Amino acid sequence: MPLTPLDIHNKEFSRRIRGYDEDEVNEFLDQVIKDYEIVIRENKELHNQLLTLQEKLDHFSNIEETLSKTIIVAQEAADEVKNNAKKEAQLIVKEAEKNADRIVNESLSKSRKIALEVEELKKQASIYRARFRTLVEAQLDLLSQDGWDSLDSGRERNEDVERQREVKELY
Repeated sequence: MPLTPLDIHNKEFSRRIRGYDEDEVNEFLDQVIKDYEIVIRENKELHNQLLTLQEKLDHFSNIEETLSKTIIVAQEAADEVKNNAKKEAQLIVKEAEKNADRIVNESLSKSRKIALEVEELKKQASIYRARFRTLVEAQLDLLSQDGWDSLDSGRERNEDVERQREVKELY
């Protein structure tokens, strides 16, 4: 067990002849006690400082560990967000491509339908023109006949009326 200042102070030396000077020894012991007390106080202060610094070190180590974990979690979250964004972008692109294909297909279908309608209308116009031409030619033939006004051209008139009926039936 280490000596305390009190142990030094209470230490009694035995007396002998021709021993050391008692006052000188007591003064020296007093000085040793003072110095020893200072050393003990400094040791306690240093020990307290060491404890304080150790607590701070532990605190900062905990902060460092927490920050490291936080950085790792943040990096993982960023990677996850990045991956999710890529997946979402791919889905958007695929959906856009599907919509574009659908729109193109609908446009092609409408275009074909319109082309068929145009062809049908051209055919109908051609038929109409042919019928109209036939009607006009029949009317011209009727007008160009010499006996149109005469009474004896009844038979020719009947043939013309028959032609007009045939033309009307075409419509």
